[in-house]
Amino acid sequence: MAGNDPVDQDAIAAEWEASLGAEDPVAAAEAASANELTESMALQWAAMVEDGSRDFGGGKNGGERVLSQEEIDNLLGFTAGEVNLDDHSGIRAIIDSAMVSYERLPMLEIVFDRLVRLMTTSLRNFTSDNVEVSLDRITSVRFGDYMNSIPLPAVLCVFKAEEWENFGLATVDSSLIYSMIDVLLGGRRGNSLLRIEGRPYTTIETNLVKRLIEVVLADAEQAFRPLSPVTFSIDRLETNPRFAAISRPANAAILVRLRIDMEDRGGNVELLLPYATIEPIRNVLLQMFMGEKFGRDPIWEGHFATEIGQAEIAVDAVLYEADIPLKQLMALKVGDTLPLDMRADATVAVRCGSVTLTEGRMGRVGDRVAIRVTRPLRKPSTTLAMFERADEQNKMMEAQ
Repeated sequence: MAGNDPVDQDAIAAEWEASLGAEDPVAAAEAASANELTESMALQWAAMVEDGSRDFGGGKNGGERVLSQEEIDNLLGFTAGEVNLDDHSGIRAIIDSAMVSYERLPMLEIVFDRLVRLMTTSLRNFTSDNVEVSLDRITSVRFGDYMNSIPLPAVLCVFKAEEWENFGLATVDSSLIYSMIDVLLGGRRGNSLLRIEGRPYTTIETNLVKRLIEVVLADAEQAFRPLSPVTFSIDRLETNPRFAAISRPANAAILVRLRIDMEDRGGNVELLLPYATIEPIRNVLLQMFMGEKFGRDPIWEGHFATEIGQAEIAVDAVLYEADIPLKQLMALKVGDTLPLDMRADATVAVRCGSVTLTEGRMGRVGDRVAIRVTRPLRKPSTTLAMFERADEQNKMMEAQ
């Protein structure tokens, strides 16, 4: 048996080869049929795609219809390399559709230009140094996005607009903080400032920054004064933006960035005013700039005062007033007598509409009933200064 094993194994191998050789034609036929089916389906799909591309393109290059980079940029509203914030089109227009542009409030730019001029003088007096203040930009932002973009460390001042009954936010970056501290404490010029990270501001540094913010807010009061008298008072100072939340994250706000340069050092101050804060003066901010006096015309004031002084009004002399029941009033008949609870020498009220001007006594001048004024006229709530100025202007014009 041992000697026959090699013979048996060779025989078995020969049988397997014979059986495989017998099945090869069938397998080859099946593989060929599968390849033919795949090729036919590929040809059909190619024909369908070619017909669809011809119908879509309408020309011989219709199958190669691809959007160009310019068309993609126009669709998106901005290029991948450079985002144009001034061009509001495409997807950017959809994203910014809920934002209100500050350009709809033209007086804001005038107010902050005035603030720049005032701050230049005030900070020069505050630091005794050559200070240049410039308006970097005025933008509309969402409050939450701005709070997330504040570079730390920084000092955030929450201030309240008393007359507008709302809050605003002033942010001083670290470079300006250390520059101002260096200037106020007598630091040398030309030295590179060391920006300290990871430590809180000391009490001295905080107090100096607070004085700087007081100067900025005082100038902001003067800048807004021609439009609306307002008082900005510091509510608190924060170093963590989470504790300086004065509005909802999705609310829109006006962001004003002011650049302060002191020769070789300086930094930025940012003022953020939510739209809810400036809502009480929105009608005033919608006006166009009409000069330094913001549209005030003394010629029209004089003409208006003159016309008011020459206007004619009707006055009523009220002898007696009484309240009687409606039942008694309905029962009155012709010939009934109404007794007046007053004496013959009682005073008569002289009224203009519902306003009592003065009192007097009734009398007679010729065949007319007259009233002699016994009390001075009621003092008006407005002064007569504008009427006096109008009379002086009229006299000067007549003399000329």
